[in-house]
Amino acid sequence: MSGTLDREILALMRHTAETVVMPRYHNLADDEIIQKAVDDPVTIADREAEAMLSEGLHKLLPEAAIVGEEAAFADPAVLRGLSDLCWIIDPIDGTRNFASGTGPFVLMVALADAGITQGAWIYDPQRDRLCHATLGKGAKVDGEPISAKLSGTEPPRLAAMTSYMQPHQRDLFEREIAPHYSVADAPGCAGEQYPLVTFGDHDAAIYQRTLAWDHAAGALFLNEAGGKCARLDGSAYRVDSQRKGMVGAASSALFDEITERLTKAGYSPEE
Repeated sequence: MSGTLDREILALMRHTAETVVMPRYHNLADDEIIQKAVDDPVTIADREAEAMLSEGLHKLLPEAAIVGEEAAFADPAVLRGLSDLCWIIDPIDGTRNFASGTGPFVLMVALADAGITQGAWIYDPQRDRLCHATLGKGAKVDGEPISAKLSGTEPPRLAAMTSYMQPHQRDLFEREIAPHYSVADAPGCAGEQYPLVTFGDHDAAIYQRTLAWDHAAGALFLNEAGGKCARLDGSAYRVDSQRKGMVGAASSALFDEITERLTKAGYSPEE
């Protein structure tokens, strides 16, 4: 991907954040927050941001399908585009945080082809920070190369998205996995969790739900930074897969350790 395309995507994400997202932060009326499902809100800012990003990305690459989180919720047929050349959009990742006026939230865009993520852009409008990666070309933060690092904490710091686990999965995690690690609070935003692992604030994260708009960008960013994000069996993450369960770690050795513990404990994300 060209540097020109990268700059245009950043400009689009920054413009969307400045004109649509941030003016709504701490400024949402009750009727501008809708519950799509239990504990799954969407706001007027999500929908307006997705529309703006979709329009801009289509102009940059008209041949690519657009797979946005809110569009897919309205029409699941949109998900068919994930197997083709496509843009994947999470207009506001961390919507609960955004709607409550607390915690991190980001805008995420990924470009995928034949199920494999080719490019990733994670824009944090509160920090004006861009985490970016291109397949096979490494990861950058605000244009500077980044390498994943461990926190150095013993035991390692592990975040787990237990809220998406079934009760028996949660019990198994707390009994068999958690005692071996320092369990860190998850930020409620995958687009923040991946940088936390990459930067050494956390050492690893266990994901149960792995929807494309939540993970396409972050998984590529962590892998290109030299960490390892993959399915529990070590297979690569595909945006067009319906499988559950994934581990992201700042090193391959820690990934292997965590997945081995999960396997020995009989943890199955598909149950």
